[in-house]
Amino acid sequence: MPLTMKPARRRLALLLGLSLLITGASRAQEQPLDESALWRLIRNGEAVVLLRHALAPGIGDPSDFELGDCATQRNLSAAGRAQAKAIGERFRANGITAARVYSSQWCRCLETARLLGLGGVVPFPGLNSFFRHRSAAPQRTAAVRDLLQTQTRTGAPPLVLVTHQVNITALIDLFPDSGEMIIVRPAVVGSGADSAADATGALEVLGRIGSR
Repeated sequence: MPLTMKPARRRLALLLGLSLLITGASRAQEQPLDESALWRLIRNGEAVVLLRHALAPGIGDPSDFELGDCATQRNLSAAGRAQAKAIGERFRANGITAARVYSSQWCRCLETARLLGLGGVVPFPGLNSFFRHRSAAPQRTAAVRDLLQTQTRTGAPPLVLVTHQVNITALIDLFPDSGEMIIVRPAVVGSGADSAADATGALEVLGRIGSR
């Protein structure tokens, strides 16, 4: 069989590539930063933490899921609650005692966010899961990109967004573990005085801080 790509597959690959350009693909650092450098950027407000909620056994949510009723949702286990508290301790160990914390309205995310102990938590619908409703992905992903573009700035308090695997994967094409932090910042084009925020809302992935 010839090793050439069939026309239909070639067209699909091109369309997928264009889709990434239109929606704002993530960009990875050529040289991943070490953890101390990542924490410095977080402290300074130059980078943002995308945090997948802590351990919550299972996949998705029950069929009777209701947004305001935690009893109908998949929630953190005891290990997940301990993990969330430990993540908060890592922030404090790295000089961060307070942060601007935004969270999905799902109970497992809100509980993770509160157990970090970094201050008040702002529920943000753009961070809500679309695991069962993929048609909501573009709108919610765009809302998070807009939030990052407007809220990421040097000198501002640290910014932490607590959300779901599907949301993070849609944003930056990475699959985080439960409790894993992906450190990002809005991408820029140009350099020096001519630099400006990327109009597509693309994000630069600076590194990952795994859960312990």
